[in-house]
Amino acid sequence: MKIVELLNNVQIPLNNEQADLLGRFQHEPKITKTSLNEREQEIANQLTAQDVLLRRNENGQIIYTKKIR
Repeated sequence: MKIVELLNNVQIPLNNEQADLLGRFQHEPKITKTSLNEREQEIANQLTAQDVLLRRNENGQIIYTKKIR
């Protein structure tokens, strides 16, 4: 388990899979949906629902960016 702080100062717990995916954003500021496998896409959707990741459409591609401190 890992605790992350959202931009509005709310702290939420993440499981290990979520923390591992979030760790990829240390090396890449943006990650495309096509670069993720099916399981990672599901985890990215969970993190988007928890307001940890931001999902947006850039030129027809789904891009995930980190939304936490």
